[in-house]
Amino acid sequence: PWLLRIVLNSARDLRRRRIVRRTEAVPESQASTTASPERETERALLRERLATALATLPERQRLAVTLFDAEGYPHAEIAAMLGVPEGTVRSDVFHARRALRKELAPFLEEVR
Repeated sequence: PWLLRIVLNSARDLRRRRIVRRTEAVPESQASTTASPERETERALLRERLATALATLPERQRLAVTLFDAEGYPHAEIAAMLGVPEGTVRSDVFHARRALRKELAPFLEEVR
C-alpha cells in the first residue's frame, strides 16, 4: 500500500507541474453569488459518501478511477504508473465506476 501511495502522490505532483491552470470569466448572469445552505449540505454529504464508497473499492480500482476521473491522467499513463496493462486500467475504471454508481444510487435518489 505504501508504494502505491508514493506512486499516487508522485503522479499528482507531476500532474500539477504540467497543468497550466486557466481561469475563465463567468458571465455575471451565470454567476452564483452564494449556494443555498441545503445545496451546500447535499454537496458535503455527497463528498462524504463518495469518500466512503471509494474506500470500499479494491486499491487498484480506487487508484485507477481516482487518477483517471479526478486527476485526468490517460489510461496509458496510469498503466505505466501502476505497472499493469492498459486494458486492465480500463477494466478497473469501468468496474470502479459501476461499484460507485451502485453504492451512491440510494443517496442520489434521495437528493432528486
